[in-house]
Amino acid sequence: MKIVADEIYHIYNQGNNRETIFYSYENYLEFLDMFRKFVFPFCKVLCYCLMPNHYHFLIYATNDSDKPKLIGNIETCELSNGFRLLQSSYAKYINKQRNRTGSLFKQKAQAKSMYDGDKHYEFAAFQYIHQNPLKANLVLNMDKWLYSSYVDYAGLRNGTLCDKELAFKLIGFDKDNFVEESYKEIPENLIPKLFYRMEY
Repeated sequence: MKIVADEIYHIYNQGNNRETIFYSYENYLEFLDMFRKFVFPFCKVLCYCLMPNHYHFLIYATNDSDKPKLIGNIETCELSNGFRLLQSSYAKYINKQRNRTGSLFKQKAQAKSMYDGDKHYEFAAFQYIHQNPLKANLVLNMDKWLYSSYVDYAGLRNGTLCDKELAFKLIGFDKDNFVEESYKEIPENLIPKLFYRMEY
């Protein structure tokens, strides 16, 4: 995971073989608690969504994010190591709870800079991440999905994971018409720009 300070990244991963990673309300909360422990100190969170078999975070990389971190003989960065610890710790928790063995996640999390290319794609990523439960037909309205920062931005919950003021400054969404804007279709040609590979 190559990270550069002062850039916005879409960080995502899914269950191995697209298997379920969250089985209960408590699982979602445990994952977010672990995220706060292992990842949150090394970035600013702009938005997120946890889905039954994958997750998305839109983060702003800080100077702490790209600090070198040596793991054995491998040099990585604090943010990448944070996601490594998050996934390995959560996998141990689920494997013990579900009496399962083997990999829970697809190897390493992917991090796509929203500054790649000629345009900035952070607004499309912000919308795409929040629309995930709607597009997957898990809910009819995004405010019904509890495992997303959408409800915080819509003023329905006072969550503390996202830096909402920083998100507004960097992304520039319309605060007054946030809900209406959130349901607008994202141009299909923009979606591939949010990923390194389009396999899920």
